[in-house]
Amino acid sequence: MPRGPRLDSPGTLHHVMIRGINKCQIFNDDDDRLDFLRRMGFVAEDTSTFMYAFALMGNHVHLLIKSSAAGLPTFMRRQLTGYALYYNRRHDRVGHLFQNRYKSVVCEEEHYFRKLVAYIHLNPLRGGLVGSMDELASYPWCGHQVLLGRVKPRWFDRNYVLGVFGRTERQALRSYTAYMHDEQFHDREDELDGGGLQRSQLCWSEVSSRNVHGNHEMSDARILGSGEFVKNMLSQVEKRIASQLHLDERIELARLDIESICRETGISASNLRSGGRYGALSKVRMLLVDKLVNERELTLAETARQLGVSTSAVNQIMEKINYMMKDGSWKAEL
Repeated sequence: MPRGPRLDSPGTLHHVMIRGINKCQIFNDDDDRLDFLRRMGFVAEDTSTFMYAFALMGNHVHLLIKSSAAGLPTFMRRQLTGYALYYNRRHDRVGHLFQNRYKSVVCEEEHYFRKLVAYIHLNPLRGGLVGSMDELASYPWCGHQVLLGRVKPRWFDRNYVLGVFGRTERQALRSYTAYMHDEQFHDREDELDGGGLQRSQLCWSEVSSRNVHGNHEMSDARILGSGEFVKNMLSQVEKRIASQLHLDERIELARLDIESICRETGISASNLRSGGRYGALSKVRMLLVDKLVNERELTLAETARQLGVSTSAVNQIMEKINYMMKDGSWKAEL
């Protein structure tokens, strides 16, 4: 069956699951995990994406995020592309690191926020990476220790999450801690790893009652929430798809971008596509790769065609951009 479009609009809550291709490991050591988190923090701040929960496992990652105007696809593309380039270079490997399509489930915040925060943060305990709740409190690759106040990264919206559990920090921490201890005895995987009301333990009795009386609740495998929530989300997606630009339109805009930057810099399009690296060519090419990949959402191969270079060259440019983003020099010296 064809895969449905991503469901997203600013302010949408997503449970995102990222898995290594063929179940392979995506973290070899703590340096890999640290790079993933640092990169995620930079991209989250740069795109104004809100982070509420995360857990780094051996071959997969769970995230609970709220998308911004930049959109979930932009956030994920920058995060995963950058990390994959870093990982392949560091471990001398080639090819895809992640499954081609990360999984994201749109969640109705009112009913599922608390459960998702607890479920994601309990993953290291359930996966055997830590042996107890006390160990989980010190596990550095999970948002649980952030909520407890052990570390306070700027990109994690700790106050928002605690505000769901209590009015004051003290009250919220007490409530959150008690909730976590209770949730460790509940298996929520079938309920929270997929969408659709039929998979939701929370709403199952209500759905069954309505279906018996002929009032069938609308559901969608990409959405975890009530029938009304599903209906509203699908309506938003229809409007977004209707306004989206087709590939040929995005390619035409990319060509206009190239012409505009060439005029501004005094570099001819033929020189830009010559593959040379002298003068300002490299910097202009970097700006265009960033714009075509991250704003026009062209593939690396299509970006390479538009700039007259190889796909591997675009890969190398993206790798350099990601490195410059990490150390804060991106755009500053361009």
